[in-house]
Amino acid sequence: MYKALLRPLLFLFDPEKVHSWVNEGLLLAARFPLVLSILRAMYSLKNKRLRKTVCGIRFSNSVGLAAGFDKNARFIMPLESLGFGFVEIGTLTPQPQPGNEKPRLFRLNKDKALINRMGFNNSGVDSAVQQLKNRPQGLVVGGNIGKNKVTPNENAESDYLYCLEKLYNYVDYFVVNVSSPNTPGLRQLQEKKPLMGLLKVLKERSEAKENQKPIFLKIAPDLKDDQLDDIVDILKATRMDGVVATNTTTTRHDLTTEPQKVQRIGQGGLSGAPLNDRSNEVIKYLRNKLGSQFPIIGVGGIMNEDDALAKLRAGATLIQVYTGFVYEGPSFVKRLNRAILNMND
Repeated sequence: MYKALLRPLLFLFDPEKVHSWVNEGLLLAARFPLVLSILRAMYSLKNKRLRKTVCGIRFSNSVGLAAGFDKNARFIMPLESLGFGFVEIGTLTPQPQPGNEKPRLFRLNKDKALINRMGFNNSGVDSAVQQLKNRPQGLVVGGNIGKNKVTPNENAESDYLYCLEKLYNYVDYFVVNVSSPNTPGLRQLQEKKPLMGLLKVLKERSEAKENQKPIFLKIAPDLKDDQLDDIVDILKATRMDGVVATNTTTTRHDLTTEPQKVQRIGQGGLSGAPLNDRSNEVIKYLRNKLGSQFPIIGVGGIMNEDDALAKLRAGATLIQVYTGFVYEGPSFVKRLNRAILNMND
């Protein structure tokens, strides 16, 4: 019903407005326990064979919602009812910021893709903490953290540390986002020296606490092999707990959408089907370099069951979706989990 009736109607409107409407609908659903129970019965797939323990965290299944959908941790309760094994909130920054000017979210329907240049729009980490105080039991929540746009890169450590401290008792794991293309200069933090310093400080802060939380690094798909080798060295040297591969891409290769339309849209990170192959290549490369046990969250271009299984076969430990969820609708997570069950038979 979603793809046949609802999606064509929603896709007539501005993508960011639709995102807001969907979120308000989720908030409305969260007010009625019976509605959540119905959604859970329709869209969740519970099976012991789907469970997985990663970094000491028990996931009810391997399919998570990538950062960017629930930036401010407002919709965790209804999202849990749609069958996700984990939800990653953020990207959060120390201070609230509006993000880039609108329009900043665009559909490429012919390519089953999105382009966004949101720019870490969020209500600030303190606001998210208030929401997380009422988080549902049993759902794994990750905190994706970044820096404010006005914070120079040489002071970035303080922003990431602030978010880490504020969220520490309210999330299960952290993701360090230095790979978004929509904050000027942010990707420079992926270079070896600044990244090594940032991750070392964050890891030391976590290890100084009694209840240590896993920290993952989220990387861009646009890194070359020598840069990925640097990432591997950094992950090992800083004792990172895992890596998220990958963020959105700045490339526009082999798109079906008319070049004029793509050019009019302009800058931003591309997600969806065109990212799938490159994301898988990065995952395979990292798996080969990091060994069989290092946790990798695979994200980028999962639009159907085959894509999800390909991520896992490439070496992903867990997977995340976003654009596929937008295009495929609320039954998507259940479909992916059923495919994972069948793969394990």
